[in-house]
Amino acid sequence: MRNLDLDALQIFKAVADQGGVARAALHLNRVQSNVSTRLKQLEASLDAPLFRRQNRRLVLSDQGRVLLSYADRLLRLSDEAQAAVREGSPRGVLRIGTMESTAAARLPPILAAYHASWPQVRIELVTGTSAALAAKVRNYDIEAAFVARPFPAEGLAVVDAFQEELALISPMAWDPIESARELGDRSVIAFAAGCSYRRILESWLNQEGVTPGNVMEFASYHAIVACVAAGSGVAIVPRSVLDVLGTAHAVRIGALPGSHGRALTQLVWRADDDTPALQALRQELEAAQKR
Repeated sequence: MRNLDLDALQIFKAVADQGGVARAALHLNRVQSNVSTRLKQLEASLDAPLFRRQNRRLVLSDQGRVLLSYADRLLRLSDEAQAAVREGSPRGVLRIGTMESTAAARLPPILAAYHASWPQVRIELVTGTSAALAAKVRNYDIEAAFVARPFPAEGLAVVDAFQEELALISPMAWDPIESARELGDRSVIAFAAGCSYRRILESWLNQEGVTPGNVMEFASYHAIVACVAAGSGVAIVPRSVLDVLGTAHAVRIGALPGSHGRALTQLVWRADDDTPALQALRQELEAAQKR
């Protein structure tokens, strides 16, 4: 097998993104026969089919999906390497994972300052639970992620980002919740499994020997707070999110005991994938912490 060249990978990625040779050729400003020939040569060198035809479109084969993840990284690194040599400044795409709460309450001023300093960098945000985002970093799907403890940290470089104060919210119609035992027959409203805040709530309940009556899963804090306000159950929410949403008046806000009332958000990345754009993000985070 011959070594992969970046030009072939760029053509392959264009065909994958555009869904066909003709559209890829137009996108790359190349003749269609050249794109088709280079694609066949790449498949021959890999001894694997990279596409299959479906409804008059080319869709990736299993082997093609594997190659595409590597092609994205190699092309990005190539762009960053050239820019670093020519200009010594960050540029390209920086893909960051973040929890919903961090995206809403913490990142806007940091990303605004970052963009002002490094307008050549295009930031792409991906939201998810801490466990899912940590896995995406390990798999090179994203360069870094803001995640909250507890999360699986093996193999990741870590720096502290934010300290969150957590609140237990319940319907206004309920009496104040004095202990975990009062939640034995109540519903818990939370993000899907893998959410660090959900793990904190479950840890608190488990320590008190309490099993919630039901767990209702939602994908946004707007929905979680609205559901609590409607009387469906209780939830853990960072106080910073309640401030941003402006919904503190709609729910009863209680404190969580001891260490359950705080959560440390950290920025994680792979030590072997530390790009100039990511280094600049850490510098901006450090500057924000000092302000």
